[in-house]
This record gives sequence, structure tokens and C-alpha cells, in this order.
Amino acid sequence: MENVTFTLNNGVKMPAAGLGVFQVTDRKQCIDAVICAIENGYRMIDTAAVYGNEEAVGEAVRLCGVPREQLFVTSKLWFSDCGYGRAKRALESSLKKLGLDYIDLYLIHEPYGWLKRTWRALEECVDEGKVRAIGVSNFGINDLINIMDDARIKPAVDQIELHPFYQRRELLGFLREKDILPEAWAPFAEGKHGIFQSPILAEIAGVHGCTAAQVILAWLHAQGVAVIPKSVRPERIAENGDFFRVKLSEHEIAEIDRMDRGASLFPWDKGIRRPLRKLAGFFHLAF
Repeated sequence: MENVTFTLNNGVKMPAAGLGVFQVTDRKQCIDAVICAIENGYRMIDTAAVYGNEEAVGEAVRLCGVPREQLFVTSKLWFSDCGYGRAKRALESSLKKLGLDYIDLYLIHEPYGWLKRTWRALEECVDEGKVRAIGVSNFGINDLINIMDDARIKPAVDQIELHPFYQRRELLGFLREKDILPEAWAPFAEGKHGIFQSPILAEIAGVHGCTAAQVILAWLHAQGVAVIPKSVRPERIAENGDFFRVKLSEHEIAEIDRMDRGASLFPWDKGIRRPLRKLAGFFHLAF
């Protein structure tokens, strides 16, 4: 993987691509995947407290042979840990599990609970040198405005669902205006709706001699979006990391833009679940 970075709004350099480890719950499999990624040139690893694999990620970081300062580790605060004191304790727990002195990027995982109190705690964690940059995940425009109204430190990153089927142009425009880096989770839409068999992606992949996955990552990168594709298969990890060589034309980008369905593919935050999660966040409940 090429060493391509984005400069965050606080001056910290963040790799443009990394490995996501969501749902990689087997300890050895997680360690092997992270080490494989690092051996293939990846320098960013994305985990979260709720993933249950921070310890495995930390062990891989120690075993990989690459100096800690050359790696970029992201973790996230679950909504049941929102609140000033709880957020600080949750960060300490993540640091202990990871076995690290600092986390490069620490995100509020979802927009629920005592967000302003939580953000104040995270700002102090930056002041204390325990975190290099702070941001959010799954935040919409109104959620971001709520945080930024009283923020001393602006969110550096918003990690969001973003892929050809859900392109979120209004949110991306807002993030660019506010100098907040968008980062795509599930860039392949978890394979839903036959995304890898898309005729549009297949035709573009044929022109460039690459895979549909590489086309998607190149399309996101062309828009200034960081990506964290997930895989535990060595060949896929290597393949995904080689997407920087794919340079899409304006016409090809426009063709992929036509794939937008304008709606999330993941119903975890729909209907009654959203108000329930909001309520749970205020009472520090996890579900």
C-alpha cells in the first residue's frame, strides 16, 4: 500500500486507508489480519470498544515489528459510556486493553447520550496527550452542529456508512465545508445487492485491470474520503491495499455516482430503535 495521508484539521496526518476489524472476534484471526495488513503496507487499524478485539489489535501492534509512532490506531467510545466521567474511564479501559500510551483517533461511536459532556471529556484527553485527535462516527449534520456549538476542539473525522449505494452528498458537502474528514465504513456495502457484480463496476474494473472492490475504494478516495475496508483473508487484504494505482476518469466517477439509492442498507438505526438508543444512552444502557 502506498503511504498516502490526509492532514486532519488539527494538523495530525492520518493514513488515507486502513484495516477495519469489525466482527473479527477470534483473537488469533484478528492478530493475523492486523499483522498481514501491516506487512502489506497498511499503517492504520480501526477498532472499537464494542468490537471486543482491542486486546488482539494491541498485541498485533506489539508483534508487527513496525514502530508504534508509524502506526495510526483508531478506537471508539460506545454510547453507554457517554458522559464526562464514563468517557474518561472508557478511554483508560481502551488504552489498557490496547496496551498503548495514546490512541491516534478516538471517536464517539454513535450520536446518543450526554454528547456535550462526553465531548468535553475527550477534549481534555487530547490536552493530556492520551489522544491525538477526536471525532465522531455515524453523526449526521444536526448531530455535528449540536457537538460543535460548544466545542473547543472541532471534530476531526466523521466515520459514516458510505458506498456507491448510499452516497450522502449533503453530509459530505457539510463535512468539507467544516473541514471534517469523512471516513467510510462498509465501503463495499457488506456485499449487499450484488455490488461486486455491478455492470458499472465490472466495466470500469475491466478498463483498469483491477477488481470491483478496488474501483469502489478509488472512487471514495477521489472524493477525499478515508476508507477502512475489512477482510481477514490475506489475498483480499493485499488486493484492497493496492487500490491507489487505480485513477478514475471524471466519466467513470459520474457512472458510479449513478448507482446511488439514497438510503442506508443497514436498519440498525431505523424505526423504534433510534429513540430507544437515545434513551439508553442517557441511562448508560447498552444493547
